[in-house]
Amino acid sequence: MKKILLTGFGDWAGSNANPAGEVAHALNGVQLEGASIRSVIAPSVFKQMAGCVTDAIDADKPDIVLMMGEYNGRTMITVERVAQNFIDATRYGFGDEAGDMPQDEAIVPDGPYAYPATVPLRAMVRAMRDAGVPADISDTAATFGCNLLMYSVLHYISKKKLPIRAGWVHLPSLPATAALDKNVGLPSMALETQIAGLKAGIVAAAAHATDIDAPISSRLQI
Repeated sequence: MKKILLTGFGDWAGSNANPAGEVAHALNGVQLEGASIRSVIAPSVFKQMAGCVTDAIDADKPDIVLMMGEYNGRTMITVERVAQNFIDATRYGFGDEAGDMPQDEAIVPDGPYAYPATVPLRAMVRAMRDAGVPADISDTAATFGCNLLMYSVLHYISKKKLPIRAGWVHLPSLPATAALDKNVGLPSMALETQIAGLKAGIVAAAAHATDIDAPISSRLQI
């Protein structure tokens, strides 16, 4: 049985119903085939979010850390391929809850330019699609809090030489967000569908120590 640390966020950066927090709450304590889940909600403050998750890593000693965030405008669940050592919050017009809005800064000074995710991306996407949930691999985690947390956790695992795999899942907005007048036309996905997708992806991550050798087709480069 693999121990999964699942992380989400509360409502911030313009989100009035963050699916990452909703999915994390729904799956906290859930037992799946080959996996047991504990969820943590990271603070929406750039200088605090990484420490919250690394403290949970030290306490729980999980086999897999799977982090989640909302990517407003994406049409499907996306599993990130890489995190880069760079944050530029100003391009999104949002800071964190402390008012911090860094521009063109390294997340870890003198750290590697990037870290690849170490979860089985192809297996996870294949499992989600087979469960009837739209999903894809993404080649950019952007340059906001999600990328910051993903990079920070991968850096911590690498520095400590921990036997832990880690990755990031971006979620579409919820229908409640897309229903707002200011968001007319925004893609959305029902919470139940997102939960089903994460369940399938987590089971696949627990089952595959290495990724499957199979192409995952994509209509768009995202």
